[in-house]
Amino acid sequence: MINETDDIKVSVCVVTYNHEKYIAECLDSLVSQKTDFKFEIIVGEDCSTDGTRAIVQQYVDKYPDIVKPIFYFFYVGAVENVKQVYIAAKGKYIAHMDGDDMALPTKLQKQFDILEENLDCSICVHNMKAIDSDSQST
Repeated sequence: MINETDDIKVSVCVVTYNHEKYIAECLDSLVSQKTDFKFEIIVGEDCSTDGTRAIVQQYVDKYPDIVKPIFYFFYVGAVENVKQVYIAAKGKYIAHMDGDDMALPTKLQKQFDILEENLDCSICVHNMKAIDSDSQST
C-alpha cells in the first residue's frame, strides 16, 4: 500500500539482480533528477552474485536521504522483489525502473506533471531507447 508521508511525491522503485555493469549509471540518472518535489529511490537488491550490492551501498552511503535499500538475505526472485519495493514506497506515485535502466534528467518531473494535470489518469508511460553494451542504440 502506498502511504504518502514526508511529502514524498514519487517513489522510484528499482529492482536489480546482477546489474554490476549498469546500476551506477541507473542510480546516477535518478539521484540527479531535476524536480520541484521530494522523491525517494527504493532499491531492491536480490542477492546478486556480482558487485551490485556493494555499488548500491555506496549510493546509500552518499545519498542516505534519497536512496533506501532493501537487501535480501536470500534470492527472492523478480516478482517478490517488485512486490517488496512497491510495499516500501511512501510516495503518491511509483516510477518503476530496472537496475539496467537509465532516466533522462526530467523524467520524473514530466511524468509527475502529467499525472497531476490529469487526475483521471492512473498510469503514465513513455517511449524508450534500447542501448547495447557498446552504447549503441538498437
